[in-house]
Amino acid sequence: MDIPLYVYVIDYLLGVVMYTLIGRSAMNIFQKEDSEFFFMKVFVKLTNPILNFFKFLTPSFLVRAIVPLYIAWFIFMIRFYLMPILLGYGEMGMLSFPLDSEISRLLYNLFGK
Repeated sequence: MDIPLYVYVIDYLLGVVMYTLIGRSAMNIFQKEDSEFFFMKVFVKLTNPILNFFKFLTPSFLVRAIVPLYIAWFIFMIRFYLMPILLGYGEMGMLSFPLDSEISRLLYNLFGK
């Protein structure tokens, strides 16, 4: 199946944002949000605009460290329902995401056999 370029662009952008938010949540386990550690500062700087954009969806009772994971779940749901529509409903499941499919293929080529 020949996938149009715009589908790749949308999926890669949403996928990178989703995985960056998950990475920030994972980093919060080991680092404080205001840490001087370079990678934590980068994660916070890249994801704060996204968290502010989705602030209206975020319940106030959530612990601050969980908020990026909560927003990542929303982005996953957008990808889960948007990608099959863009691909013509013929493809469903985890590997219907072009980014995740490429990652799976790379891992299989590295560790398969």
